[in-house]
Amino acid sequence: MDYPQAVTAKAQRTEKLLQRVAQGEPLDQVCAELDVEIKEKQLAKLQAKYEAGGERWEALLDGRYGHTQKVHSAMLAWLYERKEQDETLRAPKLADEMAEKFGVTVAPGHINYLLRKRELTAPPGRPHKHAPAEQAEEAAATRTESLDNAGTFFPGSSQGRDGGSPDS
Repeated sequence: MDYPQAVTAKAQRTEKLLQRVAQGEPLDQVCAELDVEIKEKQLAKLQAKYEAGGERWEALLDGRYGHTQKVHSAMLAWLYERKEQDETLRAPKLADEMAEKFGVTVAPGHINYLLRKRELTAPPGRPHKHAPAEQAEEAAATRTESLDNAGTFFPGSSQGRDGGSPDS
C-alpha cells in the first residue's frame, strides 16, 4: 500500500526513537530531537508492535495516512454518558457541546458513527406519529363496520355477471 511521504517519514523517525530509547537515551530528549510526540504509555505499545513486525519501520505505519485522531477515550466516555443521560439529544447538539467542552470540532456524522457502535442512536427515519386514544377507538369501530358488508360487492360464481352471458 502506498503511504504519503509524511507518514513513512514519521514511521522511520519512530523507529529511530525506539532504537535510541532502547540504547538508554531519555525519551523526552529523543522526542525533541526527532520531532515525534510519544508518551511513556505509548512507548511499550510501539515497542511491541515494532518487535512483532520484525523490527522494521513498516510495522509502525499507523494506517491513518497521517490524519490525527481527534476523539480520545475521555471524549468517548463523556459522549456515551451524555447520550445515556438524555436520549433525546441528537448529533448536531452533541457536536456543539463537544466543541464547547473539549475545543475539538467533530462532524455530526462521526458522532452518529460512534453512537451506533454502542447502539445509542435513535432508529432511522422520522418518529411515528401517535394518534390520540379517541381516534384509535373510532378507527377500530370503523374497521368492524366496513367488514360487515364485505363480499356484497363481489358476486359469487353462481350469480350473473356484468358484460353479458354466454347465452346472448
